[in-house]
Amino acid sequence: MKNYIIPIFIPHYGCPHTCVFCNQRKITGIQTDVTQEFIQNTIEYHLNRIRGNKFVEVAFYGGSFTALPLSLQRKLLEPAYRYMQAKKINSIRISTRPDCITSDILDNLAAFGVETIELGAQSFNDSILARSERGHTVDDILRAAELVRGHGFHLGIQLMPGLPGDTWQTIMASLFYTIALCPDFVRIYPTLVLIQTQLAQLYKNGDYQPLSLKQAIQYAALMKLTFIRHDIQVIRVGLQASEQLDDGETILAGPYHPAFGELVDSYLFKIQMDQLLERLPTQYGEIIVHHHPKDTSKLRGNKNCNLGSWYKEYQLKNIILKQDLAILHHVVVEFQNIKYSLNSDLLVMI
Repeated sequence: MKNYIIPIFIPHYGCPHTCVFCNQRKITGIQTDVTQEFIQNTIEYHLNRIRGNKFVEVAFYGGSFTALPLSLQRKLLEPAYRYMQAKKINSIRISTRPDCITSDILDNLAAFGVETIELGAQSFNDSILARSERGHTVDDILRAAELVRGHGFHLGIQLMPGLPGDTWQTIMASLFYTIALCPDFVRIYPTLVLIQTQLAQLYKNGDYQPLSLKQAIQYAALMKLTFIRHDIQVIRVGLQASEQLDDGETILAGPYHPAFGELVDSYLFKIQMDQLLERLPTQYGEIIVHHHPKDTSKLRGNKNCNLGSWYKEYQLKNIILKQDLAILHHVVVEFQNIKYSLNSDLLVMI
């Protein structure tokens, strides 16, 4: 059964800190208060659009949900909980700060049907957290994750490579801290410089340099691959494209691309294919790449950059992309009547 997310954005609700990178009203496009009526109307709008059998989840994004007073948390959750009791939706999730988790808060969330909690960890380095003015520590993340797990919730972790002070080494450290927590899923959001933020001023002053698009793609790809190898689902890479982010005015600098997730997957296909082609006598040869139709553009690469690279670097005579609905989450490369499967383990002969 496919998932269907009904998003409820609550920008800056409950946030006790203004992080240097944060301008959620620009990210979400939400400028007004969120009411019970708004939540109900949003749920109804999406339910009327759903076709077929879906696992429907109401997700409260933005802000710091559990930093709100318990009475307001209940008020926001009540409409979604009514739909859950009526079996019109299947689940509820929230996102919040690691330092705003207690047993009482978790008991309240459970009573209103919440099943999944995403923690905005962003980094597992105290110095980077302090420079980003997150207002919490690594110990807060570890304690919150333990509490969330202990109360039976699904656990998600959000990471933001490229924060002030980040290096490849600190990014990798955050990656392996996250793996040690065994979350059910992660999100990877490379840091962007948004207007009307402290990070924008640091950038203008020359005190902060964001990741380049190429760096961000490579870092996110290797992070995603490592998570997959540890059986941790990566549910999103890069911010969701929106009119606000694409207007040319909201993002001052940083590795934004409306199809960032696809660029990451395309890079993963490239490095896997490169590893295989380096082992084969490809000069003037032909390969057939069997793949699912949804992966065609990812295999080709942006503006056919992957195909161009493979033709040039390995002197191939022909590359045939052959769609196959039976193949999912990997590709099969055929060369001289031998087939190779490319997946998260990179290379397996079949």
